[in-house]
Amino acid sequence: MSKVLCGNWNYPTTIWAGPGRIAELAAACAAAGIKRPLIVTDEGLVGAPMIKNALAALKGSALFGAVRGNPASSHVEAGLRAYRAGGHDGVVAFGGGSALDAGKVVAFMSGQTRPLWDFEDIGDWWTRANPAGIAPVVAVPTTAGTGSEVGRAGVILNEETHQKKIIFHPQMMPRIVISDPELTVGLPRAVTAATGIDAYVHCFEAFCAPGFHPLADGVALEGMRIIHRYLPRACADGKDIEARGQMLAAASMGATAFQKGLGGVHAIAHPVGSWFNTHHGLTNAVILPYVMLFNRPAIADKAEVIARVLDLPKRGFDGFFDSVIEMRRELGIPHSLAEIGVSVDKAQIIGREAAIDPSAGSNPIPVDAAKLERIFRAAVDGKLGAVESGA
Repeated sequence: MSKVLCGNWNYPTTIWAGPGRIAELAAACAAAGIKRPLIVTDEGLVGAPMIKNALAALKGSALFGAVRGNPASSHVEAGLRAYRAGGHDGVVAFGGGSALDAGKVVAFMSGQTRPLWDFEDIGDWWTRANPAGIAPVVAVPTTAGTGSEVGRAGVILNEETHQKKIIFHPQMMPRIVISDPELTVGLPRAVTAATGIDAYVHCFEAFCAPGFHPLADGVALEGMRIIHRYLPRACADGKDIEARGQMLAAASMGATAFQKGLGGVHAIAHPVGSWFNTHHGLTNAVILPYVMLFNRPAIADKAEVIARVLDLPKRGFDGFFDSVIEMRRELGIPHSLAEIGVSVDKAQIIGREAAIDPSAGSNPIPVDAAKLERIFRAAVDGKLGAVESGA
């Protein structure tokens, strides 16, 4: 007998969790002070019943549905034009991670006078923003992966440089999140798997990132336990509401935990996505074991803790590593980047841009362009043995 879990949470923001809670969308907007919302969503959701229902429920609302995977500055600019033309006073970011990121950045930029890239997550650049010019956001995730619904940043592609940039401000955090597992029931198995492992990588890299942050560590470990248990169930039966609800919770947990930091998986995945337009979660899922082997000398003790929490039959780094390989196999994740259309012809560029990605700074072992390029090449070729641990 499955359990249907419901609750109202205020960590790290207000989250209304449970099946059917999308019916409270109008109440969420009212609570956030939004009277004329712009609904920002993915191209693939335009015309979906859930979006039609949202438009019907929200008086004075309008739809912007031109967000694609790997959201870019042009998407944000188009969204801003729609926001201003409609005289909107807030955003409902509704969809997968791309829509959530784009929606949050549209709300953030709605009252700013400086250009977008002036707010990149560098030092105190966020203080350049006018707080009064940041519109409120209600977030409605339809995938269980990025956890962007509880994030204070948006990852946006600079189309001129092919670099993904993190736009950050503390007030970019959505006021209210509606975490309704019924909205994820129709998600295809492959997308469920890729987004689910994205959340797993968030938890894993956060737990292994150096530094003292026991709150993030605890959230990360529980997130990994939930995903280890429920992701296979969600993939096996997309209508398993308990599994879907647990995965939504775990996705939010991953994004809550990675305020501690990420690592080499994301550092490489970001430029790969920029140059090859690959799905972010799937890219992370493919790269994960290659970075794990590289980091082995620095994460062996933490791998032992993870193996105990997951109650794996084989403990230590080897037991944990084997479980990741088995999970990828069970969920149909490709073993190499070549299988998802990535080639080595831009290996030097990937290595160089991975080295300057913010995620690289919190990798458990210091990395540079040459080391990251070597990991990338191994992942393209599918050769785990080509990754020299910590070299």
